[in-house]
Amino acid sequence: MQALVRACQSKACSGEVVAVVSNRAQAGGVQWAQGQGIATEVITHTDFASREAFDQALAAVVDRYTPDYVLLAGFMRILTPAFVEHYAGRLVNIHPSLLPAFPGLHTHEQALAVGVQSHGCTVHFVTPVLDHGPIIAQGVVPVLADDTPNTLAARVLTIEHRVYPAVATWLAQSRVKIMPDQRVQVEGVPRRLFVSEHTQ
Repeated sequence: MQALVRACQSKACSGEVVAVVSNRAQAGGVQWAQGQGIATEVITHTDFASREAFDQALAAVVDRYTPDYVLLAGFMRILTPAFVEHYAGRLVNIHPSLLPAFPGLHTHEQALAVGVQSHGCTVHFVTPVLDHGPIIAQGVVPVLADDTPNTLAARVLTIEHRVYPAVATWLAQSRVKIMPDQRVQVEGVPRRLFVSEHTQ
């Protein structure tokens, strides 16, 4: 989230972050966003009797800001189909693996356990199927022989901070389109693969 905000502040991204919404009052990103003068909202999921009730309230908060897109960044909750459909084609997430490989949690442990040589991140449109949906862009990093989940996660995070702001820029410029076959095209960007500068 901070990388997205900084990109917009530096004019590297032509979009604007209109609000930061979290389900955790103590999230560092909320306090940081407040310090940047960005509107923040906290809606605590434990205050609601069901996932559906929380998601309805969450959508009501988000809709007050009339965003063109809703970008998830570290929002570690599975969203209900109704919420996802409400923002169909406008809800974007970043996942720390090269989807469709390693959906869900503990992606770095999964990558190391099976011995892949490349790992990375995926920015995609959200669908009701977890960690699924049209892929907008991916970032690739090498997996090194002495990697731990922590060192691999740090390398992936570095490229996440390149990929997500780039995607935000494309979205702000209305260059991203979901084709009838559910593949994504970005006007003027034939190849949407970011490669780590860490090659060894």
